[in-house]
Amino acid sequence: MTLLATYLAAVFACGLVAKLLRLPPLIGFLAAGFILNAAGVDRIGGLTEVAEVGVMLLLFAIGLQLDIRSLIKKEVWLNAGLHMLVMTVIGVGFLTLLAVIGLIGPKSLQVLVAIAFVLSFSSTIVAIKVLQERGDEQALYGRIVIGILVMQDLGAVVLMSISRGEAPSIWALSLVAVIPLVSLLTKHWYRIGHGEMEVLFGIGMAMIPGYLLFSAVGLSGSLGAMIIGVVLARRPGAAQLANALFRIKDLLLVGFFVGIGFHGIPEWENVAVGLSLLLLLPLQGVVYWGLLWLFGLRNRTSLLSALALANYSEFALIIAEMGTEDGWLSESWLLTLVIAVSGGFVLAGVANPTSVSAVSRFARRLPVRPPHKIHPDDRPIETGYAQALVLGMGRVGYAVYRQLVDEYGYRTLGVEHDPNRTHELASKGVDIIEGDATDYDFWTRVVDTGSVKLIVLAMPAQYANIEAVRELQRVGDGGAVIASVALYREDVHELKDLGVDVVIHLYQGAGEALADRAVDAVATGKIPPRTGAKPFDWRGVGTREMRVQDDSRTSES
Repeated sequence: MTLLATYLAAVFACGLVAKLLRLPPLIGFLAAGFILNAAGVDRIGGLTEVAEVGVMLLLFAIGLQLDIRSLIKKEVWLNAGLHMLVMTVIGVGFLTLLAVIGLIGPKSLQVLVAIAFVLSFSSTIVAIKVLQERGDEQALYGRIVIGILVMQDLGAVVLMSISRGEAPSIWALSLVAVIPLVSLLTKHWYRIGHGEMEVLFGIGMAMIPGYLLFSAVGLSGSLGAMIIGVVLARRPGAAQLANALFRIKDLLLVGFFVGIGFHGIPEWENVAVGLSLLLLLPLQGVVYWGLLWLFGLRNRTSLLSALALANYSEFALIIAEMGTEDGWLSESWLLTLVIAVSGGFVLAGVANPTSVSAVSRFARRLPVRPPHKIHPDDRPIETGYAQALVLGMGRVGYAVYRQLVDEYGYRTLGVEHDPNRTHELASKGVDIIEGDATDYDFWTRVVDTGSVKLIVLAMPAQYANIEAVRELQRVGDGGAVIASVALYREDVHELKDLGVDVVIHLYQGAGEALADRAVDAVATGKIPPRTGAKPFDWRGVGTREMRVQDDSRTSES
């Protein structure tokens, strides 16, 4: 227990320091691993397994929210392929330059290509955490980022097979039959309900038919977990399952970041080469941005995608560790890549704050293309003659929409950044468009209509509502009333300080609505009949003293 307490104290303290410095906690977790290792603290048993389960659940959760159709778009697969090719060529040239100036020893071209190739990958863990903290997994740039990461993961699987000199087992072909069978057997899994059984089901599916089965046939276990997540994504309750695993996954991923520090204590040479490799990251981001821009995406979308992907992947460490075991890569190079990957994580944390307002401001300074030259999914959105806008069409937003339309007769338009949710509600006759309320361009188009009287912010993430308010204030609200929902009491004060006209605490508002409806039902007598119901006798419930007291009152009367 003493060793565990030491780990908890060090990890929490470093995470807290990072938080106070306005850096992502994962930077503190990385530092904790190096500090514990340098201090000679023993590696805690099971840390590697905890880290693997954390990564497995992360990719499983991605699969639960992944629309497989997004992978076949050219801005995803072609961008991923071109980026890996361009950055591999640039990386080989850069490593050759380091060898010429004497920072690294001479290496064969095959080794240089392998190192440059793994450095062209982006970190799945870092990029997905950025998206999840912003609630942007289903935003356009979020879908592009996830699609590119999946394509890179496939490339990593190929490289791991080549480095081992082993192709996947012939039994991998059996997955063609196994995956549909898993889909059939889990068709009604959501009936198990919520709570512990739901969590156990999710972990079991990610681990057994996902991680272990794919590993057994020579494929990436993490990729298998993601594919099983995709299989379950179309079932009811997939989003609820992802939410149920959210905190468990985050806690286990701490083990991954701490474990990086136990790869070894780098020498000064490793530090120098590792830090020099960070010079490639700005170029990596520029290549991502340039390719996405060439595919017709707007500057803001391209920049957000590029910043989320401008880092080095944890796969670099996995493949490097395999290389040291197989003898084609030295232990020194593994430590060098630890520095490069860790440094990339730190830079990614700084470059990707939760707020995206700075990126939006910078994007507005870049050259703008006419709408017909922009990708169809990223073109301007027309809001028509709507009198009310509801931003965020989840359960709360949809309830607000129905109330405004049915009770008040407002011409109401819903705005949702999740295309699947947008399509679902549109099929029910809801007037809804796909859009990102934190996007400056979106707000410019909204205000230009001149007919909007009411804007309701019903997005689940507090930061998103705040970003929307700030963008709206930047372009002017056109005199519209702004209302918002808040999950926590401190959020209420923050939104009011920003000038939001009406802010309702979610649970307080639900309680008030319930009380209003209950009292209205009593006053009007409009209580629906209940078949077979008997008059409620409260004397049959409660303590013996209550029943005795009631009986005495009855006899006195």
